[in-house]
Amino acid sequence: MQLARVHGKATATVKAPALKGWRLLLVQPLMVDGSPDGFPMLAIDNLGSSVGDTVLLTTDGAAVKDIMKSDASPVRYAIIGIED
Repeated sequence: MQLARVHGKATATVKAPALKGWRLLLVQPLMVDGSPDGFPMLAIDNLGSSVGDTVLLTTDGAAVKDIMKSDASPVRYAIIGIED
């Protein structure tokens, strides 16, 4: 798991069937001190995260497949919590 900050949303005109109904957000992983850690990435979200929110990501592909209830999912990152 890793903290990240939401920078925006992504729109796709064509998606893999497993992504239908999922929001795609652009998130920037963060280091412990709040500085950026690597490159921004896309993550699915069903919690209603907003731009500027600090969120908790799971980077476990198997956990994401469980969340999505799909073994054919191309997704690797999912938002599983929003920091208060």
